[in-house]
Formats: sequence, C-alpha cells, structure tokens
Amino acid sequence: MVVRVCERARQSGAATVAVATDDDRIRVAVERAGYHAIMTRADHPSGTDRVAEAAAALGLGPDEVVVNVQGDEPLIPPQLVREVAAMLGSHAEAAVSTACHPIDDAASLENPNVVKVVLDASGYALYFSRARIPYPREAGGTWYRHAGIYAYRMGFLQGFPGLAPGPEEKTEALEQLRVLWHGHRIAVAIHAGDIPPGVDTPRDLEAVRRMPS
Repeated sequence: MVVRVCERARQSGAATVAVATDDDRIRVAVERAGYHAIMTRADHPSGTDRVAEAAAALGLGPDEVVVNVQGDEPLIPPQLVREVAAMLGSHAEAAVSTACHPIDDAASLENPNVVKVVLDASGYALYFSRARIPYPREAGGTWYRHAGIYAYRMGFLQGFPGLAPGPEEKTEALEQLRVLWHGHRIAVAIHAGDIPPGVDTPRDLEAVRRMPS
C-alpha cells in the first residue's frame, strides 16, 4: 500500500518522493520498489512531527513546500497532490494546506473515521472533527470530508514539533487541530471530483482492493 502511495506521489510531478518511517519492513519494501526511505524516531506524537524530521534530513530550505501524502491513501489522485501544493501559493496567510470534497451519504456523516471540516468564506479551515459538523438543526446543509493530505511551508514545518498539542487535538486525535490551536491558518482545496477513501480499517482495505486503480 505504501509503494502505491509513492507511485501516486511521483505521478504528481513532485521533485522528490521520500517515505518517512520508523519500521524497517516499510523501508525494505520502499527501497525494493526503487523509492527513497528515511528512517525516523519511533516516538513521534503525530505524522507531521515525523515529516518534520524527514524534511530536515533532506536539507530543504525554509521557502520550499513539503507535501505529506499519508501512507493509508493508496488511491489518492496525483492531481490532488498538485492542487494542495498550489493552495499555498494562492493563500499567502496559510502555513498549511489540505483538501476536502463533499459528503453525499449518511453513513459517512456518522462514521468517526471520516473526518469532517468546516470552512470560512475565504477557504480556510475553521475546525476539523470526527463528529457530524455542522450539525443539521434545520433542513439542508453541506458537509465536507477531509482528505489525508497536507502541504506545509518548510519554515512552519521546522517549528511544528515545538508546538504543544492542544486539548482538541487530544480529544479528537486529529493533529491538524494543533495548527489551528496555535493560531496558524490552514487553506483547504475543495476537490471537484470524488477523493477515493483512505484505509483506516481491514474492512476499508478490502473495499479499496476491489476498486479499479
């Protein structure tokens, strides 16, 4: 699955594709497939902390953009990787960018593994939650599923490990809430098409295996 993610990332036109991991089995699989793996510490509290260590090992400059495609997103569209990176160019106030797409089924709205995001008028994230937000007290509404992809300005990413986790991050187990807790902004691209689901459970894995690549 991780190798499939690498393939998608390379198709996006990324200048460098590297896998950050603390598991030697993943390193071996990645290198056998011809990709670069960076071994990181095993005690990182979040994926972003791990990416920060790996990006530092690559020696990237403060103005470069780092895109984090999570290893449980084997069907992520390469175009989406480009979209998320481009959001930092069009949203100067954003330290981080990510993506979402509309939710159109009730099961996803109630599924805590489907993370929801609420946006402001300028396309910045107001909040992320595993709960159904906004709550439909009256008829109608639009809901967005957050996709597991982020782009960071390297200057921000270098400082991320020094940010203390906020209470909402601990409650929801969502690392992106740390960014909002400390007053930084996250720009969100609304993807025009569907974003294939990630793999959070064995059932998800079986569903993804049945999908066309």
